[in-house]
Amino acid sequence: MNFTMSFSELMPLAPVMIVALTAVVVMILTSIKRNHNLIATASVVGLNLAAANILFNMFGGQFVPSNVMGMFMVDPFTMLYQLVILIASLACCTLSHAYIESYKDNREELYILMLCSVAGAMLMVASSHYASFFISLELMSIPVYGMLAYTHQRANSLEAGIKYLVLSATASAMLLMGMAYIYAYTGSLSFYESFQALIQNIRQPMVLLGLALIIFAVGFKLSLAPFHKWTPDVYAGAPAPIATFLATAAKVATIGLFVRYLLTSGAILVESLVTIITIIAVLSILVGNFLAVRQVNLKRILGYSSIAHFGYLLIGLISMTYASLGNVSVYVITYVLTTIGAFGAVALMSSPYNNVDEAESLADYRGLFWRRPVLTATLTVMMLSLAGIPLTAGFIGKFLVVMAAVTTQHWFLAAMIVVGSGIGLYYYLRVMVVMYMTPPETPRIDAVDHWGQKVGGIMVLLAALAVLVIGIYPDPIIKMALQAEILSPLHFMLTHQ
Repeated sequence: MNFTMSFSELMPLAPVMIVALTAVVVMILTSIKRNHNLIATASVVGLNLAAANILFNMFGGQFVPSNVMGMFMVDPFTMLYQLVILIASLACCTLSHAYIESYKDNREELYILMLCSVAGAMLMVASSHYASFFISLELMSIPVYGMLAYTHQRANSLEAGIKYLVLSATASAMLLMGMAYIYAYTGSLSFYESFQALIQNIRQPMVLLGLALIIFAVGFKLSLAPFHKWTPDVYAGAPAPIATFLATAAKVATIGLFVRYLLTSGAILVESLVTIITIIAVLSILVGNFLAVRQVNLKRILGYSSIAHFGYLLIGLISMTYASLGNVSVYVITYVLTTIGAFGAVALMSSPYNNVDEAESLADYRGLFWRRPVLTATLTVMMLSLAGIPLTAGFIGKFLVVMAAVTTQHWFLAAMIVVGSGIGLYYYLRVMVVMYMTPPETPRIDAVDHWGQKVGGIMVLLAALAVLVIGIYPDPIIKMALQAEILSPLHFMLTHQ
């Protein structure tokens, strides 16, 4: 009887269990016989089943928010962010298949690592307890070390893995120390239960230090300035599909967990912390955009660009009323779809096992329009979306964040988004101009023929289509994001601001 009860209590985490079970199945299949296509297919099927389960819960019946073991809160917010993580992971799986198809060493373990990391990412956005916060964060991060260094014959890949390992371990140490300080004063590891105790002890220096350490650790994971130094090197050195995973699934998990933590623990009510987050947001926008201007490596440009985009996202978070939580969620969705398309186009050009090297330099994209017009059109749409040009998803995301800043009368922050977008326009347009220039006689690197018929190519084309559709008709996404409510003690306070 107890077993039945405990199993039924765990059912809200069914999508995570499906992904974990898929990882086990993939391990068993790999041990029986190595078959790259079979392993990739099994991974994609498992991720699709998990996504189908979430969609059924969201739209197929009466969903009741659940608190699982006092450690995980499964509510509409959790399901939306888990769905975004699964979509990003599906894209990374399909891109990885094309990327390492000709890889001479073992290929199957990459999918096991990715599935384990996805399970951790999905648990992160459901975490409502300091213990689950840390454990799920590590479950997501540790497989990424292996994925970054997977193509270890390339020195850059090995360097990316080691750099991420060292800095991620530093961030984890800071996070644990911050949690210890807060626990010493609140006496509870639950976000919800420690709400009142945190508010009462908020003037204690150790509590403020603990909250600051947690914010700094999250800053490392989200590569926010001034914790951004690892980002361009890791993005440039990582295999292109894994850079896509790091820029989408890993960051969505971290921002989802951070939003829940700020809203459910009461940390967002602390003025000094909001000031720290504001400074980090402004620094991220300026540093990300100004450093991207000088780059000629496309992966580094996208790395610096992601720093700026999470600066914009933090402004949406600072300007949050309960009603504008949806604005942050819309920005996350538009950012993920655009980044999948941009990094996906790079990944389709970049398999070092079909070409001499990865397509990193802007010079490799010179005249791409004359060789691969559809791929060029796709990358052009993504650049326009990242720049926030109208009729793309990126414009909708930026518009909603600016609207949130203006609604809460944060005029300086709204101006920073406009200034940052203006600087960003320069380097995004430069990428586009290079693709339409006179082509070289013999291109050094090129995408494979019929790339659009491969699963990775189809995924990139679907991302481009989604970016255009959301840019023209954003209503369904906005409505879905607005329904993603967080169950928190701040619910009443924020709705009555």
